[in-house]
Amino acid sequence: MEKLYFNDTFQKAWGKDPFASAFAVTGEVFRDVKNRRTMRFRMDGKSYFIKLHGPVGWREIWKNLLQFKLPVIGSANEYLAISLLNKLGVPTMTACAFGIRGVNPAAMESFLVTEDLVGMVSLEDFCRDWKTNPPPPELKNRIIRALAVTIARMHGSGLNHRDCYICHFLLDPASLQEKHIKLHVIDLHRAQLRSRIRRRYRVKDLAGIFFSAMDLGLSRRDALRFIAAYTPRAGALDAKMWPDVLRTAVRLYRKEFGREPGLPPDCSRT
Repeated sequence: MEKLYFNDTFQKAWGKDPFASAFAVTGEVFRDVKNRRTMRFRMDGKSYFIKLHGPVGWREIWKNLLQFKLPVIGSANEYLAISLLNKLGVPTMTACAFGIRGVNPAAMESFLVTEDLVGMVSLEDFCRDWKTNPPPPELKNRIIRALAVTIARMHGSGLNHRDCYICHFLLDPASLQEKHIKLHVIDLHRAQLRSRIRRRYRVKDLAGIFFSAMDLGLSRRDALRFIAAYTPRAGALDAKMWPDVLRTAVRLYRKEFGREPGLPPDCSRT
């Protein structure tokens, strides 16, 4: 089995031997673990990112399954997630080339090329010094709302991120001067698409956001603003979900840093 997609640029450059062309790419390496490599490279004066997925092997697949984790086998899920978000008008990456080949899931190979989101800044970097240098309240509230709405639209489409931290949302600085702040969703290689997200995956995504924002000096009122913007767009939610989100976020924080979060947003009374 082989599936391919190219825009015009990559059809001309890689069309004759796409997998050889993709796996021959060299550039700035951002990630190189096991069977997966992420690089930034330039072609015809333009910057791109490529993710290369080699065979994972049955050992890795069974290891993940025995740990109750879904293994990341290739780039197909990320390509489908990008396509879905683009259809919904949720800012994300732009796919330029995609290929997957193989029938045996343990031996599949794939690649995904996306445009480099030049000029964007990760939300983690943009908000890094908020605790010691608080932003204007209006700006903070707009960013919180934009993040909540973006995640709600993502979840409403049946997509859960599985790496849902503020570092995986890129802010378009130009949009700060516009009516709506634009956040691009990135790093969707672990994303899952369903007709409806299961509660546990929604909680995990939201807990990832709360966990990654716990050192930004945010208050309970800020957390409530996020909840107020997210909830109407996310469908029916049970009353115990937000306390579960907080508990999961605190557990993540303890595991990562070996200490209690300084001032976790108290959602237990919402």
